[in-house]
Amino acid sequence: MTATAPRLGASPIRRPFAAAALVAALVSLLLGLMVAGAGPASAHAALTGSDPQDGAVVATAPKEVTLTFSEAIAVGDGSIRVLDPSSKRADTGAEPKDLSEGSIVRYGVELHSGLPDGTYTVAWQAISADSHPISGAFTFSIGAPSETTVALPSEEAGGGPVGTVYDIARYAAYTGFILLAGGAAFVLGCWPRGANARPMQRLVVRGWIILTAATLAMLLLRNPYTGSGKFADVFDLDGLQAVLDTKPGAALVSRLLLLGAAALFIAVLFGTYARREDPVEKRDLTFGLAVGGGVVAAGIAATWAMSEHASTGLQAGVAMPVDVAHLLAVAAWLGGLVSLLVALYRTPDIGSGAVRRFSRVAFGSVLVLAATGIYQSWRQVGSWSALTGTRYGQLLIIKVALIAVLLAVAWFSRRWTGRLTDAAVSSSDGPEAPGAVEPVDDVDPGRAAQLARQRAALTATKEKRTRDADPERSGLRRSVLAEAAVAAVLLAVTTMLTSTEPGRTEEEAAGASTAVTAPAAGPVALSMPFDTGGRIGKGTVRIDIDPGRTGSNELHVWVDGSDGEPMDVPELKVALTLEAQDIGPLPVVPDRLAEGHWSASGVQIPMAGEWKVEVTVRTSDIDQVTIDENAKIG
Repeated sequence: MTATAPRLGASPIRRPFAAAALVAALVSLLLGLMVAGAGPASAHAALTGSDPQDGAVVATAPKEVTLTFSEAIAVGDGSIRVLDPSSKRADTGAEPKDLSEGSIVRYGVELHSGLPDGTYTVAWQAISADSHPISGAFTFSIGAPSETTVALPSEEAGGGPVGTVYDIARYAAYTGFILLAGGAAFVLGCWPRGANARPMQRLVVRGWIILTAATLAMLLLRNPYTGSGKFADVFDLDGLQAVLDTKPGAALVSRLLLLGAAALFIAVLFGTYARREDPVEKRDLTFGLAVGGGVVAAGIAATWAMSEHASTGLQAGVAMPVDVAHLLAVAAWLGGLVSLLVALYRTPDIGSGAVRRFSRVAFGSVLVLAATGIYQSWRQVGSWSALTGTRYGQLLIIKVALIAVLLAVAWFSRRWTGRLTDAAVSSSDGPEAPGAVEPVDDVDPGRAAQLARQRAALTATKEKRTRDADPERSGLRRSVLAEAAVAAVLLAVTTMLTSTEPGRTEEEAAGASTAVTAPAAGPVALSMPFDTGGRIGKGTVRIDIDPGRTGSNELHVWVDGSDGEPMDVPELKVALTLEAQDIGPLPVVPDRLAEGHWSASGVQIPMAGEWKVEVTVRTSDIDQVTIDENAKIG
């Protein structure tokens, strides 16, 4: 049962109005995805630069390697490792140094002195401010590139079997919270008599058990999930202590403490509250439970908001309470939906009044979800390109489509709700079922127990017959079951979103990486006309640089006269300059191979970027000119 009009049996004018409001909310959610604004990345740190850069060839060994990230990260021993061509550690093994300045997040490790020439691998792993593990690797060379025996893990940080189990626990935690908070809210706000119904009690208690077990599993798996990826590290007490010192670890422990308070709430709800008969006392107890339960539910929701996407990046102070409101609205809607489904299938006495009250709760929840969803979409996506071109954006499109399907099914549920009436379900009404056994006096205990079982079976049969005989109730059950199935898929997509790098961050990180390390442009071919001013001073210089990337390159120069024929010149010099990084000019002296043809092998280009290629041509003792053209080296 989802977003329906606030009044059951509303007039034909009010019904279209409610439906239009829901459609408007959904459209607003879609439009909100496109509201773009400037700001820093929202979550998931990304590597935006390094020194030396990826693929760079340096003449001498650097003293340290530094890495720059898009946002704050947590590092420890071994977070940044530098490996030589034989896979041995080239760094000193000390904990990375924090070299951050202002908004620039940078860490570095010192290298051993006297490192030999060759290709070195930098492997790094850290935890971003939103609690997700990140990792990567790149290479640079000293002197010249070489073969390397370094073998890096094929799985990303947080992947593998441990990552799979951790993701399952994350899904279970959301499921448990929805059943616990949504089920309790349904009983308190929509169907107080449900506190005496065993199916409702089991639903809420199972939600508590699922959330508690999932939280414990996430706490124990946190160390291998962010580290080695091995299940054996679950028993590493030092690793567990390190987890407790982190923000995600503190959030999980806080959730467990709040679940202790939730257990007391459940005991009162299904104990004292269920037995209370006096209307005034029950109303007062309802208010107290609503306030206390609301505080506990908000606190549990805050353990997600304060440790994941909402806790870092753009407008974190606003995003965290918005995230709490979003989670509470999801629990009230989907948890209430499951509670209604259980009540319709397992209890015979839920009436139209309870359904009508949940209708209003669902309607309000959808409005809250629309408002918070617009804000979250802007914060995490921010542009059309991020919506369609990133995994986060594509998952968000799927989520919105599922919400649309859920609202469409809810429309059918609403129609069944309008036809629903309160059927008489008391087992004492009507004639006794055929075959009922009248109680008799002076029977032995065994016979009495048998009679009691028979009466219970007959009562259950009668209750089931009463439920099945109501076509409106049967239609509503089927419709709500369809809603619950869609909601389960929606919850799975939402869980995937929480572990996916937001589109805004992915685009900004990609842009920063592109700015720092230009992609390989392939072989370079240049053609530059020249005129030294002498009698035979006109011609064209053609240059090929292959493969046109950092490291060793082959350079060929051809000089053609004004008639297009090969032309020898007394002197030819080449120089390379990367002005953006203040590198060069790096002189290249090619050797003459044939008439009008010079070449140089092993030309080292240390860094990718826009290089200026200068050629000096002398055609006589006094006639000389220097020409230049830019070339992109990948």
